Amino acid sequence: MRRRHQTRRRFLSSTAATGLSLVAIGTVTASGQTRYLVTASGADVRSRLEREGFEVTAELADRDVLLVSGPEDAESDLQRIRGVRAAAADVRFEVDLPELRAAPDESTLEEIDDLYDLQWDKQVQDVLEAHEYATGVGTTLAILDTGIYSDHPDLAPNVDEERSRLFKDGQTVTDGEPTDVDGHGTHVSGIAAATPDQGADGYGTGIVGTAPDATLVSARVFWFEEIDGEEVLTTTTADILRAIDYAAEIGADAANMSIGTPPLPPQVNAEGIRVAYERTIQRATSLGTVIVASAGNSDANLQQGGFFTVPNSTAGAMSISATGPNDLRTFYSNYGTNEIDVGAPGGGYETLEKSLADDTAWPYPTNLVLSSVPPELYDMPYDHFAGTSMAAPQVTGLAGLVRERRPSANANQVEQAIKHGAELGTGQSDPDLGAGRINAARTVERL
Repeated sequence: MRRRHQTRRRFLSSTAATGLSLVAIGTVTASGQTRYLVTASGADVRSRLEREGFEVTAELADRDVLLVSGPEDAESDLQRIRGVRAAAADVRFEVDLPELRAAPDESTLEEIDDLYDLQWDKQVQDVLEAHEYATGVGTTLAILDTGIYSDHPDLAPNVDEERSRLFKDGQTVTDGEPTDVDGHGTHVSGIAAATPDQGADGYGTGIVGTAPDATLVSARVFWFEEIDGEEVLTTTTADILRAIDYAAEIGADAANMSIGTPPLPPQVNAEGIRVAYERTIQRATSLGTVIVASAGNSDANLQQGGFFTVPNSTAGAMSISATGPNDLRTFYSNYGTNEIDVGAPGGGYETLEKSLADDTAWPYPTNLVLSSVPPELYDMPYDHFAGTSMAAPQVTGLAGLVRERRPSANANQVEQAIKHGAELGTGQSDPDLGAGRINAARTVERL
């Protein structure tokens, strides 16, 4: 059986950047039944659904979002039931992993005294200066991704395996399961909360995460499933919603979502999936969890023509664009007036050619973002990636620093603190950077 998956080092490609882009491959069915996402309003909706022959398999967002099983093409029947605001068939997604190339210079990693010297992304944010005020102590960051390699020396002290979960095909696996099946989630986790004093295999002193003393919880929403004779890395909308809901239930200070769909047309905007996302995210933020989402890697203007991406375009989620070492929006990052909340280092420059050049201040591949990866899937414990997937956890880690300084701040207050601490902004909703490129030191100093 062949896996549609790469287990070697992967880097910037000629067409795209690293990121878990979700490509719909069909609705979710089992035993002749289709799973639906139902957004409810008012009491007794569950009993009405069951009287009409539907099975409610889970309740999310304080019973505002229900997972329901029923016959195929039953959306219209569901929407006729009193109290049902919207209904849509759950969608199964395949992860679109772009073909990437190049590798880090292993001799450089072995010879350098401090890997922080290679972390331009932390340097432009003044992260070490921020650590004089806060390091994320006492905060929890949920990583909704491919898992976390909890044995990585830079992550092991911070991963809470007991509270980690696998969300698979509408079910929650409660025996931990933080293990990373791809490497993407481990890379994201290191950006948010690597502990630099551990080191790994003799490479420097380890990498520096934005919130190195925060607790990491793996909310794994991806798994391999056989489709047409191949093992495909997949997830469903229901699993992502369950993971968001779980992050809020355990009191996570922030939930990182370095995942998303390609730009969707306006007519999809009114359908039930976006409504379910809105209810779930709004409930999470009301409980204090900041939802941080990557803006996407399609170089798309999300403001023109009403295009949007899920989950970052959803009300209540912070949408993060990617910047390079020169603080300009990278060539792949989505953008759009009133669509981007802040920008953050994601790797690469404003053009592909410049990103691949060797005569810049940060020659390729060092202009990408260096972070942790599972050694068993890669040739070493660190790798360079680029994408809005790398930008989002910069903000997630910063949310941990803010919450340490202001434990009673609600989700909106944390978001506003991050925006007010950003730099290079114009005071307007800049289409590339929103409120500006984040600066960790400025943010915590202002607090």
